[in-house]
Amino acid sequence: FKDKDTLLLGTEFDNEDSLTESGYPRIVKEWKRGTPLSEAKTVFEGEKTDVSVGGSYYRDHGYFYETYYRSLTFYTSEHYFKINGEIVKLNLPEDVEVSTFADQLLIELRKDWGSYDAGSLISIQFDKFLEEHNNIDVIDDLKSDITLLFRPLPERSLQSKTETKNCIVLTVLDNVVSQLIVWLYDSENHEWKLRGELEAGKNGIVDVSASGIDVDENDLLWVYSDSYNLPSSFSMVSALEDAPSELLKQLPHQYDATGVNVEQHEATSKDGTTIKYFLVYKGDLPTNVPTLLYGYGGFEISLTPGYQALTGVAWLEKGFAYVVANIRGGGEYGPSWHQAALKEKRHKAYEDFEAVGLDLVEKGITSKSKLACYGGSNGGLLVGNMLTRTPEMWGAIICAVPLLDMRRYTKLLAGASWMGEYGNPDIPEEWDFIQTFSPYHMLDEKRKYPPVLFTTSTRDDRVHPAHARKMVKRMNDMGFGRTTHYWENIEGGHGGSSTNDQKAYSETLKYMFLYTYLNK
Repeated sequence: FKDKDTLLLGTEFDNEDSLTESGYPRIVKEWKRGTPLSEAKTVFEGEKTDVSVGGSYYRDHGYFYETYYRSLTFYTSEHYFKINGEIVKLNLPEDVEVSTFADQLLIELRKDWGSYDAGSLISIQFDKFLEEHNNIDVIDDLKSDITLLFRPLPERSLQSKTETKNCIVLTVLDNVVSQLIVWLYDSENHEWKLRGELEAGKNGIVDVSASGIDVDENDLLWVYSDSYNLPSSFSMVSALEDAPSELLKQLPHQYDATGVNVEQHEATSKDGTTIKYFLVYKGDLPTNVPTLLYGYGGFEISLTPGYQALTGVAWLEKGFAYVVANIRGGGEYGPSWHQAALKEKRHKAYEDFEAVGLDLVEKGITSKSKLACYGGSNGGLLVGNMLTRTPEMWGAIICAVPLLDMRRYTKLLAGASWMGEYGNPDIPEEWDFIQTFSPYHMLDEKRKYPPVLFTTSTRDDRVHPAHARKMVKRMNDMGFGRTTHYWENIEGGHGGSSTNDQKAYSETLKYMFLYTYLNK
């Protein structure tokens, strides 16, 4: 809302070419209360080939901003601000993320920019940026006006940020363990002062995040934390005080976590890169037990510790091991970690995952016949590649709501928006590398494949169920039907289920499948 009677709106408008090829809004209109939507005035628009287009109007610490953007790809955008009645494009690299704090422009880098490293967060007074940098091309010319709020290190990355009345609070990962870092803003002198790390973020192998309670009134934070053996807790702390957080509420334990250990281990990938992973188990370090390895490795998404009641009840209580791999393609170590597995480098993520699996076997925690892998969505593509790349490594595979046919993924639902991650299969030079990680095309009837369970949803509006359907059909045609299993829920969207009953059923299927094949 711009005011109580004016709304900026992006949707599928009647009789207009108002959506992008990815199915997201292409046009932003200004709609007045009490008037037909058909009379709304177009104020901003992008191209059909954009991923999405949008606009917003907001108040930030007493300053008002009207902004628009064009997402050119999943990772690149053009940023616009309305200045003195004119929509002005900011002179910024297309791969940065932009936000504000009071009169400051905050810029998060995905690639190196001048002397600032990829993964950095910098701040500059908005008016100075407009006056000077919108007319120059070298950011270092403004270095005296810039505050470096976060500088990445090989083991440290910025995950998110939140605001209070006077502070910005950064959630930082240090070797995939959370920290909360506070900066105080002096609005009179337009200066930032580092306060340091909050005690509330010092909790061991725990995922911690924060959000401001009331940015207009105080510097209090809601703090959320959990781990594989610790249920979610809800606390309150002041960003201006060096004190432990006040615990307000914690969910009860939903499985017997007595004696459950959470450890970080390391594997070495094919190219020598160190890959961290979390190992969760009950009692003493396990020896040759059924082990479930989970991964994702895409879209700069970090896999941090989190409470998983179902895994606890169905897996950990039985004395089995659960493992989460922090492979390249994710965001655990910042943009460069993600970019290391984009497009033609996709195989790096798969080599990392395989390295973790082999490390578990070499340490004696499990054996290949008792090692299963599991992933969904992009993680479904990951484990689909485990099926076709290294079938001999796995005792069983669970492939949920997956991408599998990478030749046609851009033609199905939101697939066109992911070309920044995987590449464009319609360009011959890019199909040359894409086909090497397209499981549907890499199936070979001469190989032996482990038992596999594919799950999907008829109503998945993100990854089309055709991916799983076609894969199962081809495996059946090749003679692998006896150990190829398939479950398609008719509801549930991309999550695979829409009610607790459906979730319970699908989870039971998953674990019964694992019990059947890993306990032989």
